[in-house]
Amino acid sequence: MTKRTHKERIEQLPVNITKWVGSTQSLIVHTILFAVAFTLPFFGIAFEKVLLVLTTIVSLEAIYLSILIQMTVNRNTEDLAEVTEDIGEIQEDVDEIQKDVDEISEDIDEIQKDVDEIQEDVDEIEEEIAKK
Repeated sequence: MTKRTHKERIEQLPVNITKWVGSTQSLIVHTILFAVAFTLPFFGIAFEKVLLVLTTIVSLEAIYLSILIQMTVNRNTEDLAEVTEDIGEIQEDVDEIQKDVDEISEDIDEIQKDVDEIQEDVDEIEEEIAKK
């Protein structure tokens, strides 16, 4: 197992967060937190304060989520660029193989013509031998 550098671990963190945010667990945790937040006024905490804290947290979360989404889009764009490059290389290889196949086909045609000529020569020789 390879050791990851500090930078690699830091770069992996947003990937892991993005995966978690898009999970069922995240949905459950957020639902519970919102439910708890709206029950706080029943325990004597002012509703205005609850809304202030909740909207602040939700706003910050929205900012971070938009950043994480953009990071994911950037990463996917890089991956697609690599795939596109690979497809281009594969297409070049296929073109080269097709040229090789065409050349082999031409060689086979020439060999077949030579075989036909040899067969004609053999037939002529056999006819000459049969005449003697």
